[in-house]
Amino acid sequence: MSHVEMVLEQWRRERPDLEVGPMGLTGRLKRIGRHLERQMEKVFAVHDMNLASFDVLATLRRSGAPYRLSPGDLMANTMVTSGTMTNRVDQLVRAGHVERIKNPQDGRSVLITLTDKGLKVIDVAVTDHVANLARLTSGLTESEAKRLDRLLDRYLATLESIEDPDG
Repeated sequence: MSHVEMVLEQWRRERPDLEVGPMGLTGRLKRIGRHLERQMEKVFAVHDMNLASFDVLATLRRSGAPYRLSPGDLMANTMVTSGTMTNRVDQLVRAGHVERIKNPQDGRSVLITLTDKGLKVIDVAVTDHVANLARLTSGLTESEAKRLDRLLDRYLATLESIEDPDG
């Protein structure tokens, strides 16, 4: 019996008046998320980064050449606050993975851009990351993975509409 099933069984015994099925779904999702993060952090550590730094570098990389974004665009794509983004960028500048450059369209602002070193690091790291994710999802058939992906996409859209009902 899984940990989640044990918890549900206890609640069913103690509070038979409650429908605790949603507790099982969310409990499983939370536990899966923690397992995935631990496994992903292991891969990122090999490249001297963590989930936060990977997120910034990957966002810049997938933006396409010239691999630069404004701090505001980075914040919107990574869903972190201004202070958090400043801290992440500062760390990545110290590591030599990104640099701040003047925005050619507006000299009062800056852009965050991948350095050559940052581009090389993220290209290797994302290759390892994708292989790791394939390993972590290998317990599902292709059909199961596609079905689960569709269900989770629908569930995520529902949650996002609850958080932001205006869209």
